[in-house]
Amino acid sequence: MVHRVVALVGPTQEMYPVTCASAVFGYHGPDIPHHYEFQLCTERPGPVPTTMGVDIAVPNGLEALDNADTVLIAGWCPGPGLSTALGSAVLAAHARGARIVGIVGGVYVPAALGLLDGRRAAVHWECTEDLAWRYPCVNADGSVLYIDHGDVATAGASATALDLCLNQVRREHGAALAMRIGRQLAAAPPREGRQRQGPAPASVGAVPESLAPLLEWVNANLDRPLTLRDMAARSGMSPRTLNRHFLEQLGIPPGRWLLDLRIASTRALLEETDLPVETIATRVGLSSAVNLRRRFRNALATTPAAYRRAYRSSAA
Repeated sequence: MVHRVVALVGPTQEMYPVTCASAVFGYHGPDIPHHYEFQLCTERPGPVPTTMGVDIAVPNGLEALDNADTVLIAGWCPGPGLSTALGSAVLAAHARGARIVGIVGGVYVPAALGLLDGRRAAVHWECTEDLAWRYPCVNADGSVLYIDHGDVATAGASATALDLCLNQVRREHGAALAMRIGRQLAAAPPREGRQRQGPAPASVGAVPESLAPLLEWVNANLDRPLTLRDMAARSGMSPRTLNRHFLEQLGIPPGRWLLDLRIASTRALLEETDLPVETIATRVGLSSAVNLRRRFRNALATTPAAYRRAYRSSAA
């Protein structure tokens, strides 16, 4: 069954998170399974102003939420002025099991409707104090990329939209499909929600260079027993400097990021192949089946064999 993702847009709409969602949930050609359908809706159908200075034509009204499986609210903020009709439509969708996704200003909608009461919500660092003041029952977190509770998910920054949408694909259809879509979009290796939204505040000294080329190189050489020194040598930095740049740009040390990538690749191979654990351990750079099983259990609280069985059973 196709999963219907409906993006609820409104003036003045920032298009980047919406187009990210469209890219993830859209059609990817005959070689990649197609599980999603994507469309736009708005409270008042017709031209919708955007931050790009041009209008977009949105013919669908709030009735489009009646059959939505995911309601994505991205990049605009009705705040306290949330209309009764819009709030009722989102609440009705949530009540019948639809997933509500708030990105940047869109986080204010589930917060205003009480869907985040007693829960953590990823909020843009500039909005953390404001959202916490307006909705004191919400635990506003301005440090992490995204937080996914299943029925409600939030992301604090526009650039996180891609990560959160790929995380939904991973939850619903496995790490392998999420990685295939990410590769087709030429996205950087997947970022986990616990990573930080961005660099620390500016300080004296040069701005850290982007880590993207190094991350791509590591991804292409994952089978090698890479160390911090190997990564530092590749990037032309000292190990200490590289560690600092990882903490500033990603919020986690390089060893933690590398292990997350190895676990994600392990999940993909368990889902898509019948390779024995020993072979997978070699391919993802974890050296031995014993080491892989230990790391996998620590990360996911299950064994590779149990994960493979559970995934294939749910997929069937």
